[in-house]
Amino acid sequence: MPKSTSLFCLLLCLSGLPARAEEAAPATKGPKQLLLISFDGAADNRLWEKSRDIARRSKAHFTYFLSCTTLMARGPASKAYQGPHQAAGKSNVGFAPNEADVAARLSQIWAAHQEGHDIASHACGHFDGKDWSKGDWLQEFSTFRTVMKNAWKDNGVGDKEPDGWADFAEKGPPGFRAPYLSASNALPQAEKEAGLLYDASLVTKGPQMPEQDGQLSRFGLPLIPEGPQNRRVIGMDYNLFVRHSGGFDNPSKSAEFEERSYQAFKTAFEAEYNGARNPVQFGFHFVEMNAGAYWRAMERLVTDVCLREDVACVSYSQAVEMVKKPDAGKS
Repeated sequence: MPKSTSLFCLLLCLSGLPARAEEAAPATKGPKQLLLISFDGAADNRLWEKSRDIARRSKAHFTYFLSCTTLMARGPASKAYQGPHQAAGKSNVGFAPNEADVAARLSQIWAAHQEGHDIASHACGHFDGKDWSKGDWLQEFSTFRTVMKNAWKDNGVGDKEPDGWADFAEKGPPGFRAPYLSASNALPQAEKEAGLLYDASLVTKGPQMPEQDGQLSRFGLPLIPEGPQNRRVIGMDYNLFVRHSGGFDNPSKSAEFEERSYQAFKTAFEAEYNGARNPVQFGFHFVEMNAGAYWRAMERLVTDVCLREDVACVSYSQAVEMVKKPDAGKS
């Protein structure tokens, strides 16, 4: 190399500038990083409003896994419900206190649907289906659709049913998450027969692409490192709640639990964002455990990362479409 060229290169290196223009070009990271935030139960009307506000501010779309008994007021409707292998009138998550509570929830569901969020199924009575047959699952899916279809009328507000609700209910939920993440081998067959697009009941070793067979996409909540020892835990608020405080509320440590959760969520997200870019999924409930620690951690995460140009915070239905094609989600 000529002496003058060597000196030129040395000056550039000392100045921190690249010697060649092509070396300065940023690496292409490929498809957008997907983040999927979902909520199980979706009952508390105050948290419906809160979650929708978080989504608006972060330009995100969420998935709400709805338990249909929250659309049944205590009384004749709740007594008539009977889940597979259960006594009539039984539900592990109870029923709505009254028709006014249901009416408010229906308004929240419709508003969320219009905003582009997924209204998916969490079955009805929140029973453990690990031993259920395909017929058992189909029975619960059918009950969910019937309850959704008639919800306004059955709760005394049929005159307020919005245009389009009947079509929305008739099409049914796009996907499903099994209560307790517990499912029998018959579940996928039942989901396909019911016309569902996705299942979100799996647990995976880390963020992974969904299993796809051309008919049903199966997503899994990842095991993520958490806490001082980086022990893995399912990326869901309840699992963190059990680890942090044994499943009992401890408000005095709420800030500590929030920070631990946020760091676990953020670390898992950044590892994919700077790596393989598999979809990252975190699950929550409509209960603010440990004085809201896990919801605050979630809000911090989504209001930070979802506004990045190469990040898409999407519902499960959107994710199914985006991962179908090799170039899905590219900027």
